[in-house]
Amino acid sequence: MKIIEKVLIVEGRQDCLQLKPILNEPVEIVCTNGTVSPHRLDELLQPYESCDFYAFFDADDMGEKLRKLVQQEYPNTHHLYTLPRYGGVERTPRYHLAKVLQGAKFKIKSGYLLDKG
Repeated sequence: MKIIEKVLIVEGRQDCLQLKPILNEPVEIVCTNGTVSPHRLDELLQPYESCDFYAFFDADDMGEKLRKLVQQEYPNTHHLYTLPRYGGVERTPRYHLAKVLQGAKFKIKSGYLLDKG
């Protein structure tokens, strides 16, 4: 049985699909699906209250709205950022996502830290 210690909070399914292959440790990825309600956020994260939270949202207005909500409701959350030029997590190259995740002490699968561009 894998013990989950980290939870990545993302906006949508495509973000999850972009991040999941990079990770080399058990991490729960929770999709908000654009949720901006404090009650709904609590419902999503309550099962993981003993875990460390990491928010990885898009570099747009909705991402900032979610980031503020998470910061307000869960102030100990670690916030991860993609570059504004990529716009969203799902459009960010995996080598860049791997660098961001590695900087936050996530274990990364070998090969993802190479710039293939």
